[in-house]
Amino acid sequence: MNYPVWDVPILGSGLVIALIAIFHVFISHFAVGGGFYLPMTESLALRKGRNDWLAELKKHSKFFLVLTGVFGAVTGVGIWFAIGNANPEATSTLIHFWVFAWGIEWVVFLVELSALAAYFYLWGRVSNPLHIRLGWLYAIAAWLSLFLINGILTFMLTPGQAWLNAAGTGNETFSFWAAFFNPTFWPSLIVRTLICLTQAGVFALVTASRIDGQRQPELKTEMTEWARRWLLPSFLLLPIALFWYLAEVPAAQRALLDLGNSTVGQGLFTLLSRLKLVFLISSAAVVAAVYLFTSKRNAVGFGLGSALGVAAMAYVSIGSMEMLREMLRKPYVVGQHMFSNGVRKSEVARMNRDGYLTNAAWVRPEERARWTSPDHGQNSAVPDLSRGELMFRGQCMACHTLDGYRGMRKLLLGRDHKGIANLIAVLHTYSDDSPYRPFMPPLVGTTAEVEALTDFLAAQVSGTNSVPNKP
Repeated sequence: MNYPVWDVPILGSGLVIALIAIFHVFISHFAVGGGFYLPMTESLALRKGRNDWLAELKKHSKFFLVLTGVFGAVTGVGIWFAIGNANPEATSTLIHFWVFAWGIEWVVFLVELSALAAYFYLWGRVSNPLHIRLGWLYAIAAWLSLFLINGILTFMLTPGQAWLNAAGTGNETFSFWAAFFNPTFWPSLIVRTLICLTQAGVFALVTASRIDGQRQPELKTEMTEWARRWLLPSFLLLPIALFWYLAEVPAAQRALLDLGNSTVGQGLFTLLSRLKLVFLISSAAVVAAVYLFTSKRNAVGFGLGSALGVAAMAYVSIGSMEMLREMLRKPYVVGQHMFSNGVRKSEVARMNRDGYLTNAAWVRPEERARWTSPDHGQNSAVPDLSRGELMFRGQCMACHTLDGYRGMRKLLLGRDHKGIANLIAVLHTYSDDSPYRPFMPPLVGTTAEVEALTDFLAAQVSGTNSVPNKP
């Protein structure tokens, strides 16, 4: 624990990352899929000699530029800010090992933004073939950006045995390509590419819905039909690609998806089972809505409200799938290497022996001296809970808050000091049969540090500065 902890009241730092990241995924995936939609649709319009298509496509490209170039870039920076504060150890690992990959991605991103700006601002000012080539330059750069980031994201779930064997030895760079083309790289790339194309089709429906069906019925019908045809390959291939992806996920992580299945009949849904249900229902709703409400018979009357409804359902589907993907990593942030609270798997035994707070750079010397004093906590009517609070901040706040998202006061409500101590002991022992092991990291630290955390949590549940019912 070499960094101060980012304390976000109510929401928690983990939920802040999720909210920013999911919003960014919506935009960034549209940026990739829309990159292919623009030159392909422009080429089709030119072959048909349809200037009315080109006029609508230019409007679409302006919306595309503003959304992806502005909001996409801002939320991308927001993700870096959030993960750097919420989990600095994991962020440091990603930056140090993937520094050249990030450098390449940033160069590609600059090409992407430049090509998009040129595509929009040179509309009608350069020859049609050159304009289409600019569109394809943007599309290829955007997909290459996805290609590079996909390697890093999939590494966090399945870093591969070659990298795990080298981790901590200083020879990690020799396993760069094995880590990049890790077991889930290709299926994830296919899944994300199909999602990108789906996003492009959904936004194409939004654009088509805004055409006045009374004044331009033929144009609206044709552009709606083109969006329907665009979506068909993704709808057919995405389930297959998802099954392929799941087949490559490690069995221990894949088992997380089964949590709660046995109790669904009683209505006892885990978060994972809720997310699966939301994903399946929303995905089916998108397919049904597209092919029921955008047929030739209904295309003229397909309005903006209906299109936004389809887009909203698509976002619910994609958002729930992204949260499922993130939760598959539990209890790790980098699979089999670093737990979600920033503790490396290789350091658990040492921290249990020497202490979690022993080498914490931001623990004040007077605090450390007070904790090691023989009469610590004996000469004051108010117990010293600072040691337990630091344990909570360092090891629990990556996923929990006190009163908000996954709030500890609510989760521990009704437990006395002994009950909390028993729970903490289970997390500290981290036995193979622990019910918490599949999704929670081990609690590390000396006996005194573990007891300090118990005292702190008991005091929070009681709502006082005392430690109630301590044996």
